[in-house]
This record gives sequence, C-alpha cells and structure tokens, in this order.
Amino acid sequence: MIASRETAPLPESQVDEIIARHPDRTGDVLTILEELQAKHPLNYLPTTTLELVARKKQIPLSEIYSVVTFYSFFNLQPQGRHTIMVCRGTACHTRGSKMLMDGVLAAAGSPPAEDEGATAFTTADYGVTVRTVACFGQCALAPVVAVDEDIHGHMTDLQLRRIVREVMRKDEIA
Repeated sequence: MIASRETAPLPESQVDEIIARHPDRTGDVLTILEELQAKHPLNYLPTTTLELVARKKQIPLSEIYSVVTFYSFFNLQPQGRHTIMVCRGTACHTRGSKMLMDGVLAAAGSPPAEDEGATAFTTADYGVTVRTVACFGQCALAPVVAVDEDIHGHMTDLQLRRIVREVMRKDEIA
C-alpha cells in the first residue's frame, strides 16, 4: 500500500531539526516525540519516524515504543482532524456513555462496537477520530464528552450529534 502525503512520515530533515533542538538529556525523548507528533498532519507517530528517533538518539527502538505505548496521548495510527472522546468511567457509564459512544460511532460510519475493548475509530477520510477515555475526572457532569478538547457535561445523544454536525460544518466552510 502506498502512503498518501498525509499519512507519510515526516521528512528526515524535520526529524533532525526537532532532535537538534534537544540536547542529550533525560526526558528529551518525550519532548521530541510530542513535537514530532504535533508536526504530523494526522497527529501520529509513524513507525519510520520512531525508527529514525531511535537511531539518531541511539536508543533501542523497544524503549521508544515503551514511551509511546505508555502515554495515552501518543498515537501510532493516523488521527482525524477532529477528536471526540467519550468517558467510560463508572459515573459516565451508569449515566449512558455507552449509548453515546454507539451513537457517535454510528454517525461516523462505524457500527457500534461489540468488542468492549475497542477504544478508537477513525473515519476513512480522517475527518473524525472517536475514542474512549477511562475518566475525565468530571464525574459530577456525567456523562462527559470532549470534542476537540472542549469538555461537554450532562451530554445526551441529541446534543452530541448536534455538536459533531457543527464541527463537521466548520470543516466544510474552511
């Protein structure tokens, strides 16, 4: 499969530029990976990019993968231009977050997940990534959803669909 320009790894020169800004100190790898992910148009870290960092920083690739798989904010798959995060914590679950997740997945073109372990879905056009989070720490507002980092509490299926339509309409205008 040939990678599209959007899903292709960053050019090696950009990787070199970011690495060069961070001297060999403990913790630099985390910052380097964060900056590389932010630079990628689809907000993720392709395998090729991880291999470059490992080679250039002289760190085993397994250690790089340990970092990116430990921290939930790193993405190993292309992400949508918009992110919808549905809380699946206890308070949100008891107040209907599963129904919200199923509804937003259906609206995004994916059938409701039968596998409770499924935690993310990205539309084929990379417009939206829908994912679950363990807890936002906003239990009094349950069920809670974040749309592009904006937290929305006491969410209903109807409200969530309206918010998603507004976000997608802004994309069409831009």
